[in-house]
Amino acid sequence: MTRAFLVVMDSVGIGGASDAHAFFNGKTPDTGANTVAHIAQACANGLAEEGRTGPLNVPHLDALGLGAAVGLASRDATPGLGVEPTGLWGCAQEHSLGKDTPSGHWELAGVPVPWEWHYFPDTTPAFPSELTQAVISHAGVSGVLGDCHASGTAIITQFGAEHMQSGKPICYTSADSVFQVAAHEEMFGLTRLLDLCKALAPRLHAMKVGRVIARPFVGTPEEGFTRTINRKDFAIAPPAPILTNWAQDAGRKVYGVGKIGDIFTMQGIDDLRKGSDATLMQHLQDLVRDAEDGSLTFANFAEFDSLFGHRRDISGYARALEWFDTAIGGVLKNLKPEDMLVLSADHGNDPSWVGSDHTREQVPVLIAGRGTGSIGKVNFVDIATSVAHHLNIPAQGPGRSFL
Repeated sequence: MTRAFLVVMDSVGIGGASDAHAFFNGKTPDTGANTVAHIAQACANGLAEEGRTGPLNVPHLDALGLGAAVGLASRDATPGLGVEPTGLWGCAQEHSLGKDTPSGHWELAGVPVPWEWHYFPDTTPAFPSELTQAVISHAGVSGVLGDCHASGTAIITQFGAEHMQSGKPICYTSADSVFQVAAHEEMFGLTRLLDLCKALAPRLHAMKVGRVIARPFVGTPEEGFTRTINRKDFAIAPPAPILTNWAQDAGRKVYGVGKIGDIFTMQGIDDLRKGSDATLMQHLQDLVRDAEDGSLTFANFAEFDSLFGHRRDISGYARALEWFDTAIGGVLKNLKPEDMLVLSADHGNDPSWVGSDHTREQVPVLIAGRGTGSIGKVNFVDIATSVAHHLNIPAQGPGRSFL
C-alpha cells in the first residue's frame, strides 16, 4: 500500500508571488523577494562564506527540480542550479491573506484561512491594556517587559537581565499574527511559562490572533541568553477538516514531525515527534524505514526560518540548505517503490531582504516517487488533494490533484 511523506522546508520560498506588492517588511513591499535565488546569487558571488564556501551546493534538491521551480516561479537566475529534473516539479501560490506559519500550513493541508488575522500595531505599547492586564493577572507579576514589535533574539538580549531581576515576562509580537512570551526557563520556570500561554490563548484566539508562542530561554546577562528547543505554539484550530483528518478518518496512521502538532492543535495526528532539525531528520529517516503501509507523515523543518531567515543570515541559511540536501538524499534512497515524498514550503523569508519578517513568495513543489515532469503552477491546496489522491483517500478541500 502507498505511503506519503509531506515535508515543509519552513520559509524556503522561490519568489514570484503575484500579490507580493501587497505584503511588506516595514514600508518596503515584498516585490522581488526570492529566498532561494538570492541565497544562490550570494553564494555565487562569494558573499556567503561563513562556515561554507563556493556556489550553493544542493544536488538532491536540484535534481528533484528546485532550480527549475525557481525559474518557473520568478525567472530569477539561480547560479549553480537548474539541472534537468529527475522528479515531478512545479511551484505553488498561496491565496490566504497572510505570509505566516498557520496560513501556509493550513492551506498546504487543504484549508485556506477564511478570515483576516489580527495584527498588533508597530507601536510601543503594542498591546491593548486589557491584554496586558490579563498577562499580569495570570502570571502573578507587577508588569510586563517589551510590549512591542521585536526580533526574538534581540529582545531577550535587551530585557533578559531585567526579566531575571523583576520576574516580569517579556511580551512581544512581529508582522505575523502572533503574541509571544519569552521567559527564563529556569528562573521563571518552563511549566509556568507554558501554563501562562495556554491560559492566554483563548483570549488571543477570539481576537483572531493566530498563535500564542511560549519562548523559553536560558543563560545569564554575563554569558548571554539562548532560546531553547522547548518552544510551544498555542494555535487556533483549523476551521475545517484538514489533510491529517482526511487520512485519519480513512483509517490511516498519521505521523507528525516537528511543529506540526502545535500548528494543527494535534488534529488528526496519532504520533508526534519533536526536537531540533537534526533530530527531526532522524525521525523522518526512521519513519521512512518503519512507518506503516498507507500512512501519512507530515513534517516541518523550522530552523531555516527561525535561525537564519529572521536573522537575515545568508551564510547560515545556505549552510542549512546544504545540510538538508545531504540529509534528504539519504531519505530519498530509502523510499519504498510505492512511496511519494513531497517537499514544499509555507512562505518565504529572504535573508537578503530588508526587515526581519517573512516574505510573500511562491514555494517549490518537488515530488519523488511519481515520475518526472512539470506540474506547472498550482495552488497550495492542490498539494493536500494530491497527497490524498496518492493515498487513495477522499479529499474534502477545494484543491485539485496534479497527479
